[in-house]
Amino acid sequence: MAEKKSIVDIIKEKRLFFDGGTGTVLQGMGLPAGTPPERWSLEHPEKIVALHRSYVECGANIIKTNTFGVNALKYENWREYIEQGIALAREAIGDKEGCFVALDIGPLGRMLKPLGDLDFEDAVELFAKNARGARELGADLVLIETMADSYETKAAVLGVKESCDLPVFVTNAYDGSGKLMTGASPEAMAALLEGLSVDAIGANCSFGPDKLLPIVSRLAAVSSLPVIFNPNAGLPRTVEGVSRYDIDPVRFAGMMRTAAESGAAILGGCCGTTPEYIRETVRAVEDIDYKYPEKKNITAFSSYTHAVTVGECPRLIGERINPTGKPRLKEALREGNISYLLSEALRQEEAGVDALDVNVGLPEIDEPMMMKRVISELQAVTDLPLQIDTGNAAALEGAMRIYNGKPLVNSVNGKEESLSSVLPLVKKYGGVLIALTVDERGIPSTAEERVAIAERIAARAAEYGIDKRDIVVDPLAMAVSSDPSAAGVTLKAIRLLRERGYKTSLGVSNASFGLPERDRINSVYFTMALSAGLDLAIMNPHSLPMTDAYRGFLALTGRDEGFKSYISHAEKTKGQGKAAAQSPTSGGGCGSADIKSKTPENDNLTLQKAIIKGLRQEAARLALEALSVGDPLEVVNREIIPALGEVGDGFERGSVYLPGLLMSAEAASAAFAEVKKILPEGSGDKGKIILATVKGDIHDIGKNIVRVLLESHGFGVLDLGRDVSPEAVLAAARESGIRVVGLSALMTTTVPAMEETVRLLHRELPDCRVMVGGAVLTKEYADMIGADAYAPDGVSAVRVAELLCALDK
Repeated sequence: MAEKKSIVDIIKEKRLFFDGGTGTVLQGMGLPAGTPPERWSLEHPEKIVALHRSYVECGANIIKTNTFGVNALKYENWREYIEQGIALAREAIGDKEGCFVALDIGPLGRMLKPLGDLDFEDAVELFAKNARGARELGADLVLIETMADSYETKAAVLGVKESCDLPVFVTNAYDGSGKLMTGASPEAMAALLEGLSVDAIGANCSFGPDKLLPIVSRLAAVSSLPVIFNPNAGLPRTVEGVSRYDIDPVRFAGMMRTAAESGAAILGGCCGTTPEYIRETVRAVEDIDYKYPEKKNITAFSSYTHAVTVGECPRLIGERINPTGKPRLKEALREGNISYLLSEALRQEEAGVDALDVNVGLPEIDEPMMMKRVISELQAVTDLPLQIDTGNAAALEGAMRIYNGKPLVNSVNGKEESLSSVLPLVKKYGGVLIALTVDERGIPSTAEERVAIAERIAARAAEYGIDKRDIVVDPLAMAVSSDPSAAGVTLKAIRLLRERGYKTSLGVSNASFGLPERDRINSVYFTMALSAGLDLAIMNPHSLPMTDAYRGFLALTGRDEGFKSYISHAEKTKGQGKAAAQSPTSGGGCGSADIKSKTPENDNLTLQKAIIKGLRQEAARLALEALSVGDPLEVVNREIIPALGEVGDGFERGSVYLPGLLMSAEAASAAFAEVKKILPEGSGDKGKIILATVKGDIHDIGKNIVRVLLESHGFGVLDLGRDVSPEAVLAAARESGIRVVGLSALMTTTVPAMEETVRLLHRELPDCRVMVGGAVLTKEYADMIGADAYAPDGVSAVRVAELLCALDK
């Protein structure tokens, strides 16, 4: 019997179709409100088989197992659910040719550190448990779906890939702004997931296909992988305790046809879609010629929010977090003074760099430990991509593993020891690799020899499956003081590398070692390198001559539309001499005209600024200083609350993302904790509120975000946790006397439990006011289930809570 063809091979030949919703369809088959769908795999297996078969009969090629909500955090018998889920899907498919079973893995329901309480490696292991033995049990692939956090997505991919060898498909849940809950753009997710070598990427859940179509187009524009599109059947509403959706099968299929024309290679459905939706979708696209996605020659690295493309225009990498020649930074590293490094990072961010170089190598410190700590701390306060700069393989792997995005990796060289230690890590974790043109014989004296080393590195990288597009060559800037021809050789190498299709990087200031007034020669050399085609410059963003050269180059080469960036830079530094070297200029490269305010050094840091930047330790220290000379309530009202208001406004405008919001809230909480130590009991409290995730829902993320924000604003919070029954919420309200309740639900199938809780509270405690929120809710939905208020996000929840608590007084 011929071996079954892999789905990875099949998708190269034809369009495939996922099935549709599970929980929402099972509700129509009698699944009680608040009952997790996976329970029926054990209690009513015949109904799960019938559901799977109905999808196969309607044209679905890929059947998801009924295991979306299964993990070891939720069930002691999680393994039984996994085995049964795969077995039932396998039974439903039978010997149907061209059909595949996808082990369905959903979110864990808890946020990862530093935003939550779940350790990254614990998350990796939880996902690994679900995937171990999946092939032997009968799964053909693993689908990681409905992920709203890039970091949890990475943990899931690593967990699956380290525990089985099945193809891995990933779909994320994007919000109305076109980003994940924690801020990642489609381009950032494409960079991350392609770097992790998954087999297909896409979008699911969230909204109907009409609102998610732009995500498909954006993914298809940058990804070389097949794009999956599994949207909801529009927006939900409750009719007699059952969820109904506002897009019918025919209209849905018409939108899916548009998705196919926009580049989606795999189509299916999520909440609210039924077998009829899949049948109509298959019919709607059958006359559209299928073409496997073409390879995109895009070099991109990313953070947890955005991707930076190399080659469109020169990009800047801040060099200030590197101990070479920096006594104060060396001292901070020896002392473990991370606050100093964070301050340096924020100052460079304000100065407009595109990425930050991170080098913590000192002989007397534990570099692997320090590198992991610094990477984690930096990503908590800045969304700039990072360049992991180390020659220590253990430090590199530790940092790459926990890095939230696709990093720059500095570096590999032509020496066998370097190639064999670095290339496997880049293949596993993904990254844009900086290749240094040096080998066992040293640094060549000619440009041609340096190019030859680059070619050898690229050839070895290809053996590991690392594409040339993910290699940036550094032809090395050498000191002209010891070799006057050095600059010319490097510039020639840049031009030759560009002709051969390579991107280039350079540590520009190395050329001026041994010379006085180094910035003067650095700025001229920088301009020459830019003219030769330099793509990435590792430089000091606080150097006025260097930033003059950069902004001037962009203006003169047509990369600064309307000269906005240059004019802003000129106005900012007008009349300033060398002192301006410490002033930030325009934010971002390639003509951005956004002028950001200066981030002060630690000695001049204000409490407001510490909170805005999410510097928890500094916020606590500065709160203590403020309290030593000021009234506690004045510190709250004039420092803490205004800072939170500024961050909240930024969140609503889309200029601040969830991680920044939460880190600012944590910093505010640290400051508020110091205030509360000297306030009389009850002073400064805005009110008390009960929070709970409703019965049947184990996803604590939304509720935990709201709790952190409420506490940072001075509310008292009684957190009942997740999967809380209506009766338990009522009992807590009665016993505590609290009359403001916040309820959260992530899953459509648990909204009926939310409605039941609202109804019970209003009947038994008429003076109780209930605020609701969650990914599946809308204002209309909230009104329909009788809630007193609706909060679409954490910032809104704070404002709603203020109103409800004021009414309660």
